[in-house]
Parts: sequence; structure tokens; C-alpha cells
Amino acid sequence: MPNLDPYSLLLLEACLFVLAFGALAYVRREGLSVQFALESIVLTVVLVGGSWLAGRPMNPFLFLIVLYLVTMRARLVVDVANMLVRRNRHTFAFRLYDLALALRPDASSRLIVLSNRGAAQLYTGQVEEAIATLEGVLAAREKSRLGLKYEAACRYNLGYAYEQKGDEVQSVAQYNEAIELLPGSLYARAAQAALKRRRKQESDD
Repeated sequence: MPNLDPYSLLLLEACLFVLAFGALAYVRREGLSVQFALESIVLTVVLVGGSWLAGRPMNPFLFLIVLYLVTMRARLVVDVANMLVRRNRHTFAFRLYDLALALRPDASSRLIVLSNRGAAQLYTGQVEEAIATLEGVLAAREKSRLGLKYEAACRYNLGYAYEQKGDEVQSVAQYNEAIELLPGSLYARAAQAALKRRRKQESDD
């Protein structure tokens, strides 16, 4: 069996990369991002074309790493921002959320950035700001296809934000939505615990 041409191998890797992440996005209910596909195609043309003109095929592993870093740039920045929030480096973390949005992510990634930013605002005591951010994410979810996991997290955080504000009706509604949306998940269990805590407080009163 003849060896695969190195440039053909890079093109095959790019196709498999798009298919793999497209399938993963479909499973997560995010849908295939046209921007993601176009960015992958353009980057493949630039990298493979450049290496062909130079007469030196690009290392396949390096090629995949570059594809991943560029197309997943906003989500990677958000992961760092979330880590900084947990370490109480709030100012720098919010700068990174702004950077992630400035990197022009696709629609689904943008909602993921905003849902994480809303959670960070809640964590740092910015309750009103968190409510505005999370409500905005939910309002845009149908158009931009927010994944089930992120919607459940968003609804739990919004429920907790409303609880902190003292709006029990909205809080209970969001907790119930989180439970119905992804039963058995971390967010559903947290919402159930919050509702149980609320019922206990009412019985004690």
C-alpha cells in the first residue's frame, strides 16, 4: 500500500477535525458552526498551501494543534478566566472575558463566554449584572444554539442570582428549568438542593 502524500494527509486531518467537532457540537445540541467550518478551511488553505510552496510539509501534530488553538481560542481563554476567578484574580479574569469576546468567536462560543462571565459576576457579588448577562444568554439561545450543559448551568446560576436578589418566584422557576433540562446533572442536583433548602426554611418559619 503506497504511503499517503504528506499534503493529502494534512487535508484529511483537517476534514476529520471539522467532522469530529461538528459531531460533538451536534451531540451537545450546539449545531454545526458555519464560522468554525470556514475558519478551519481558510486556516487549512493557508497552512497547507504555505508548506507546499515552501516545499516542506507541516508536521501533522503541529497542524492539528494550530487548528485547535485558533478555532477554540475563545473557549480556551474562558477556561483561563474561570481559573483566575476561582483564585480570586477577578480583575484580570474579567479582562480575559472581554478578550474572549473581542476574538470574534462563533455564536455558540460567544454564548459560552457570556454564560461563564455571568457566573463569574454572580461569584463576585455582582448580582444585578449577572442577572442581565444570564438573561441575555437565554434570550439568544434559540438563535445561537446554546448547548444543554451550558443552558442548565445558566439557568441554575440565574436561579441562584434571583434567590440572592430575593425574587423567589423567578428563582424557583429557573431551578425547575435546570432540573427538567438536564436531569441528574451537576446543575440539576444543585438546583434540587437549593429547592430543598428553600422548603426547609419555609417550614422553619
